[in-house]
Amino acid sequence: MTDDPFVAHRSLLFTVAYEMLGSAADAEDVLQETWLRWADVDRSQVRDPRAYLVRAVTRQALNRIRTLARRREDYVGEWLPEPLLTHPDVADDVELAENISIAMLTVLETLGPVERAVFVLREVFDMPHDEVAEAVGKTPAAVRQIARRARNHVAARQPRVNVSPMEHKAVLDRFLAALHTGRIQDLLEIMAPDVILVADGGGLTAAALAPVHGAELVATMLAGTERRESETMLVWLNGAPAIRIRSDSGPAAVSLLIENGRITRIYATSNPQKLTRIDKLTDLTR
Repeated sequence: MTDDPFVAHRSLLFTVAYEMLGSAADAEDVLQETWLRWADVDRSQVRDPRAYLVRAVTRQALNRIRTLARRREDYVGEWLPEPLLTHPDVADDVELAENISIAMLTVLETLGPVERAVFVLREVFDMPHDEVAEAVGKTPAAVRQIARRARNHVAARQPRVNVSPMEHKAVLDRFLAALHTGRIQDLLEIMAPDVILVADGGGLTAAALAPVHGAELVATMLAGTERRESETMLVWLNGAPAIRIRSDSGPAAVSLLIENGRITRIYATSNPQKLTRIDKLTDLTR
């Protein structure tokens, strides 16, 4: 055991960085940079280690966002957050599960860097305005305005879905069965008419370069995908049941957004650079 505040608050610090960056790999890099700086700090001068560390991680994450801006601009096709392997117990914390969901992280991508930081610290972790202000280098009054603007922005785009893990898994099982049969009608029955498929191959694997709209188009595309010798397994990603797929064409992770018992969004990540972490972890648990 250790009483080092960094170790004690590491889970919180990682979640802050991950929600700001949408990348577990970048979040880990931010934590490493923060740890190196923390190691040189005179601890006797730090009144509140938790607030100090959250502030340090936030600033490092903001720096990382700015360095990643050009990479995002040059990204091939749609960009999705890196899937995060979670434990089923996370789903019991409904608020946390919603905040780290692929759907929510995709919405957060539409915020500016400072707006995203303020939203995560204030709305997700309920930090006081003055602490958020110190973290982002703004006045408390400015933070209140930014928080209100970000909250309204997210509320207008956030999926209003409340599905139990049991219902989510039931729909996921039906979806997986339909994928294995390859029958378009089976897929149509489980998807909403206005379903949207978002695929992220990063230019490294075959994937739709733009969102695919409508059940007919999505079902036709999914029915035509390679299914022979594919390996699928249920995993928990970002607080909800999801599918990990391995096939001749490479790995993929598929997360679903479900409303009224039908799929409204399909998030399919096949960029191998975003799957290394979950593949290593799932291999260890097999």
